[in-house]
Amino acid sequence: MGVKSALDSLRGGAASELLDRVVQDGGVAADGKRRGWFGGLMSVAWLSYMVGPVIQSWVDGEQPTASLATAALLAYAALIVGSFIVFRRPSRSDPLVDRPVDWRMWPVLAAMLACTAALIALLGPVAMPTLIFVGVIAIFHMPSRESGYVAVTVMLALLLVPVALPRLSGVPFYVSFVPVVIWVARQLGLRGDRLAELTRRQQAELAIVEERNRVARDVHDILGHSLTVITVKTELAQRLIDVDLVRAKAEMADVERLAREALAGVRDTVGGLREVSLRGELANARTALAAADIDAALPDAAQLPEIGNSELFGWVLREAVTNVIRHSAARHCTVTVTDTSIEVVDDGRGLGDPESGTGLSGLRERVRAAGGTLTLSSPEGGGVRVRATVPAVE
Repeated sequence: MGVKSALDSLRGGAASELLDRVVQDGGVAADGKRRGWFGGLMSVAWLSYMVGPVIQSWVDGEQPTASLATAALLAYAALIVGSFIVFRRPSRSDPLVDRPVDWRMWPVLAAMLACTAALIALLGPVAMPTLIFVGVIAIFHMPSRESGYVAVTVMLALLLVPVALPRLSGVPFYVSFVPVVIWVARQLGLRGDRLAELTRRQQAELAIVEERNRVARDVHDILGHSLTVITVKTELAQRLIDVDLVRAKAEMADVERLAREALAGVRDTVGGLREVSLRGELANARTALAAADIDAALPDAAQLPEIGNSELFGWVLREAVTNVIRHSAARHCTVTVTDTSIEVVDDGRGLGDPESGTGLSGLRERVRAAGGTLTLSSPEGGGVRVRATVPAVE
């Protein structure tokens, strides 16, 4: 059987399937589910093209040659199967970290090389392509750099040995590039795995950062509002102790209630369970503004229609009212709500630095995330107007 006819048998069947799968997945079991027995059996099936020349030796009556060639081929097959069993890739590995060199592979490759040399000596150039398996096994079981060295060495051997020893010529030159092609395919697969892993880790890190920002924003909004109202009510209670003890006790009872609500709100926020609604915040704002002795013109919560951005408008109202109580020294505060906007206007001391403050920064992020805009301006007569506008909900 000639070299070309023997190689033609590689173009179909199990050999073709193995090569196709190596090219498709980059020569590695990225999902960790490829079993050693599968790779071993497929590789041995690829070696089946050597059965013909061995049988021909028996037919020609070359018993010593045929016996030695049969032994060398069986040893080669055993080495391939054994490599897939002993050096099987772990089912779970980090694609960002290349496998360390397992120095036991070098004796295996040396033994395979010896089998190749024996087959070439016994059967001639038809056995030259068996050298490819040395590179393929190295690619499957060794790190990228070392397997690359082996693949290039095999390619050079297949190209140069026939030049140095013309009696071994006859192997199509394109066969020499098979190990390098498989190695490149493996590298593409590895880089795809690494890119996917990097993307996954970056997404996880971004999710953690986003969750931290959410917790920080919510805790600020909850505690900032609650502590401001607690401070105002405590000051009011202190003034009322000597004037109206009953009302002072009522204010302190409200302080206790607000402190418990703030604690519960923080716990819910950390757990991701915090719910804010416009109706609830209108009731809270009415109480807080009254305690701060600020005249409030607020919509009647009971008469408000269903608003698609109720939670967002609740957060805007909470932060705006907190700032009115804490910073404005205002006497009047007006809140206007529509389906697509909420506006809070006071007649206090006006804008300071509109870009400062964790609360306003967090509020801008909330509104921006909903596709809306948050604007701060000074109305005629002084004070601050906080207006959040969002697209209409279809």
